[in-house]
Formats: sequence, C-alpha cells, structure tokens
Amino acid sequence: MTKNMKRPSSRPTADSPAGLTRRVMLRMTAGLAGMVGLFDLVGLRSAAAAKKMKTQAEVEYQPTPKGKQSCENCDLFIAPDKCKSVEGTVVAQGWCKIWVAY
Repeated sequence: MTKNMKRPSSRPTADSPAGLTRRVMLRMTAGLAGMVGLFDLVGLRSAAAAKKMKTQAEVEYQPTPKGKQSCENCDLFIAPDKCKSVEGTVVAQGWCKIWVAY
C-alpha cells in the first residue's frame, strides 16, 4: 500500500459512537422489529380470546335471521355451528347484534 491509501478500519470513526456501525444498527433494528411483531401477535391472540367470552344473551343471539343477516353470511361464523366471538353452539340461520358482513 502507498502512504496516501488508507486501509479499511474496524475502529469507530469520529462520526459514530464506539462500536456502533451501520451493520450493528441494522441488526438491532431488525431484532427490535421482530420483538414488536411478536408482542403484537401475542396481544392479538389475547384480544381474540377476550372477545370470545361473550354469551349468547350479551349479543342478543336469536335462532332466526334478521332480514338478510344470518350467521351463515357473517364473517365470525365457523361452519357448521360455531362463532369466533360467541360462546356455545349457533345455527346457520341465527343472528346476533355483532353480525359482521364478509
């Protein structure tokens, strides 16, 4: 090497704090993003479990449809006789006040 050429250095520069390189920052950011995603996923599962605790009485469930709204065309319905948000068995022709179009 000539006197004018500089070798790449792994030492921190005056622009960055000790040991804080772009690669380290990217790794830290990726790790943080992954942790946030994991916590969000756990939170969503907890929220879904809390929603399921509604009784048929709380949602005013009835075994007959309300107009064109029925369990079978609700986004929360799980064929043949379950609901994502209501406890117990429901019928496809039923209806409740938390009906959601899909």
